[in-house]
Amino acid sequence: MGVLCNVVDKKSYIVVQFVNKGHKGGATMKVLNFGSLNLDYTYSVEHIVREGETISSNGMAMNLGGKGFNQSVAMSRAGIPVYHAGLVGEEGLVFFDACETYGIKTDYIKTVTGRCGHTIIQVDSSGQNCIVLFGGANQKNSKEYVDEVLSHFEAGDIIVLQNEINELPYIIDRAFSIGMTIVLNPSPLDDKIDECDLGKVSVFILNETEGEQLTGENTPSGIIQSMQANYSNAKIVLTLGKSGSIYHHGDEELYQPAFEVKAVDTTAAGDTFTGFFIAGLLKKMPMRDVLLMATKASALAVQKNGAAQSVPFMSEVELFEG
Repeated sequence: MGVLCNVVDKKSYIVVQFVNKGHKGGATMKVLNFGSLNLDYTYSVEHIVREGETISSNGMAMNLGGKGFNQSVAMSRAGIPVYHAGLVGEEGLVFFDACETYGIKTDYIKTVTGRCGHTIIQVDSSGQNCIVLFGGANQKNSKEYVDEVLSHFEAGDIIVLQNEINELPYIIDRAFSIGMTIVLNPSPLDDKIDECDLGKVSVFILNETEGEQLTGENTPSGIIQSMQANYSNAKIVLTLGKSGSIYHHGDEELYQPAFEVKAVDTTAAGDTFTGFFIAGLLKKMPMRDVLLMATKASALAVQKNGAAQSVPFMSEVELFEG
C-alpha cells in the first residue's frame, strides 16, 4: 500500500497520519467508517430475563453506541484519524459533540427526521449481555447519500462496515468500484448479508456465531477453512470470546489467547477488538503484535461499564500486562 507514518502525540493517545503513495500528489489516505449510531439504554439485572418473566433492574444508563460508532471510537483511541458516515434522528445531536470529544471527523454524519437507532441492553451480574436493536435512522440511508459520501474518497482509502445499516450491498459495490479497501464486520448477521458481494471484501472480522451462520460450519477450524476456500484473497479474523482469536491469510495462521479478567460489561468488547485490529493493520505492525494489541484492548473494555466510554486509550493498552 506504500504507507508512510507521521506520529503526533495528542490528548494522551497517538495520532498516526498515513500517506498513501498511490493517491494523487501523495495525498493522505483516509479511513471512513460507514456505520450505525445508536443510543444505548442499558439495564443492570441479576440475570437475563426469561420468556414470560418480569424482573426489576438494579440500574439504568443511557450511553452512546452502535457498532459503527464504537468502532470509530476504538480506531480513534488507537491513533487512527477516522471519518464517520451515518444518520441520526432528531434526538441524536449529542453524537456531534461526542465525536468531537473522541476525535472522530463528523463531515459526513447527517440528521434526519424520526428517531435515532437505539438498543435495549440487559447486562447480568457476570457481565454478559443481550441486546434488542431498533434500526431507526440507521435504516434511512439512500443511494444518493451513499454516493455523496463516497465521492470524497478514492482508490487506496479504507472503508469499515458493519451490518447495522441499510444499503450495505450498494455501499460495498460502490466502494469496490472506487478502489477502496473494504473491511467488514458482518454483525448482526442476517439475510441482508446474502445480498452482498462478499468477494469484494478485503478483511473479515467475525465471531463464531457469525462464522457458523455464514459458512454452515460449527468449529473454528471448519469456519476458517470454509472462509478461506470462498474468499481466498481476504484476511480473516475469527474471534472466539474467552478462547481468544484466530487470524488466517494465505499460508499464515495465528492463534491469540484471551486474557483472563473479571468482566463487568461485554457490550463493546468485539467493537474494541475490531477498531484496534484495524489500527494495527494500518500501522503495518507484525500480525502477532496486532492480535495482541486488539486482545489487550478488548480485555480492558470488558472491565468497564457502557459501550463507547469503555474503549481504552492506546496508552492504557500499552501498559496492560494481563
